[in-house]
Parts: sequence; structure tokens; C-alpha cells
Amino acid sequence: MNILLAVLFLFFVFLIGIMPFFILYLFSDFMRILLQYVFRYRGKVIGSNLDKAFPEMPEDEKRILVRKIYRNLTDVLIEGIKSFTMTRRQVRKRHVIVNAKILEPYLKAGKSIVAVTAHYNNFEWGSLSPGVFTNYNVVAFYKPLSNKYIDRFIRRSRTKFGTTLASIRETTLTFEKLKQIPTVYMMAADQSPSNHSKAIWVNFLGIETAFLHGPEKHAVNNNFPVFYIDVQRIKRGFYTCTLSLLAEDPATLPVGEITRRYAAKVEEVIRSAPENWIWSHKRWKKRREEIEIQPEFSGTSLQ
Repeated sequence: MNILLAVLFLFFVFLIGIMPFFILYLFSDFMRILLQYVFRYRGKVIGSNLDKAFPEMPEDEKRILVRKIYRNLTDVLIEGIKSFTMTRRQVRKRHVIVNAKILEPYLKAGKSIVAVTAHYNNFEWGSLSPGVFTNYNVVAFYKPLSNKYIDRFIRRSRTKFGTTLASIRETTLTFEKLKQIPTVYMMAADQSPSNHSKAIWVNFLGIETAFLHGPEKHAVNNNFPVFYIDVQRIKRGFYTCTLSLLAEDPATLPVGEITRRYAAKVEEVIRSAPENWIWSHKRWKKRREEIEIQPEFSGTSLQ
């Protein structure tokens, strides 16, 4: 079965790969209709999330927003598959890191950094563009797939311009292995944690929200500067990535401060154009009072 799924996946990759971009987006529009109206993909989750985040939004405005959310979702999905066959020239043109030079002083000083982003606009091409625009050693953390054939293909494709993929199950080990090598550690931290007892809770979109503790933990323990990667769609298929400093010396900050700054930045970009966030995630699975918080995450340290 795994082999059959891998063959079907590769066929789909080939099909998307040979499509010119203007055909690609016609296909994405067709996929949006299927996901929204035929399969109703996570419609209840999207609706529930919007009700929580924007309780005052009129229903007619919300319906327009939902359509835009599905359009962004299918664009990101199709663009993610397209990435397997994209050339370096296409990446340089379509996913531009506009201020990559901001990292040069850190690289020259032999300093690693933690770069956090969100599931906002096209985060998928983020494994390709750093190797095109920077000279840093780049590591992107990801969750390995159960299908070893597809996982192997993804690892090979996503690392073709120099980025290394590392399993989220080996995050601490990866930081240890590379502690002598100046590295950009790329982490998306806006999904709901699997272990809520270790989460850092902050106000996000007016809701007390659990955030992954990993980015802050590793930034603090290694005192690596933290940057946010803001990905904005200029027009369909074209994006800019802007780096901004969240914390220069994480080890000097109170527990939870880096996560609060990150959450505030993500909220800022979401409120500016909410349709570009992936609202189909079950972002607010549990409330804080339902969780037994572990002592090391209660406000004194991150271990």
C-alpha cells in the first residue's frame, strides 16, 4: 500500500510540476470549489476558529473571508507540491528574502539564530529560499511522514538548495550536534502543542492560547537571537520574506517573553489579512484550566 500511495503521489507531483503557473492557479481555483463546497474540508473547524477569534464579525463578511481562506489553502497546497520541481531561478523570483543581509553580522560572528514563522501565506517554499538567499547552514524542522517512500522524496526535494530537514523528534539532538556550526534553525510554532502540559500560554487573538515551548526553550538555553520571518503575498505566486528581530539575548528575558513577542507578531499579520492564515488547524483544542501545568513551565524556567 505504501508503494502504491508513493506512486500516486509522484504522479501528482509530476502533473503539477509540468503545469505552467497560470494553469496551476486555475487548478487551485477548481480545488477550492471542491474543498469548500463538495468535501466541506474542515468547514466546522474553520467556522469555530473564526467565531472565537472574531466574535463581532458580521456573518456576510465572514462568508467572504471563508472563501478567501479556502483559496489561500489550495494555493499553498498546490504551491507546496510545485516546490518539488521548482528551479533555483524560480525560487529567487517568487519567494524573495528582502533583507537577508540583516543576518550577515551574526554569521560573521559565528552566531546561530532561531528563525520562527507561522502557517501564514506560503510557508512551504521556506525550505527552499534560505539556501538561495543566505550563506548560513539552514536546518528546518519537520514531522516525518509514516510513508517512508514519500518521506524520502520530500527530504531529497526540500533540501536541494542546501537546507537540511531535521525531525521534530530530534530537535534537542540537532541543536547539540550543530552547536559549533553557525546555523539558522527554522521553526513554525503556531500549531497546537501535542503536549499541553509543557505549553506556554499567552493571549492570542483575544483567547488564552497554548503555544509550543520548543522555540523559546532552545533559544534561551543556547542564547541564540530570535528572528520572525514575515511572509507576505505580493500577488498570486509571488512572496516576500522579511526578517525582524524578536530577541537579541533570549537568556536575559523572563519566561514566556519570547513566545509572547512571537504571538503578538503573528496576531499582527493575521489581523492585517486574516484570510492568509491556515484556519483549518484545531488551534484551540483545550482550555488552560483543563491542563495540569508542569512546574518548570509555571514561570521560573524552561528545561
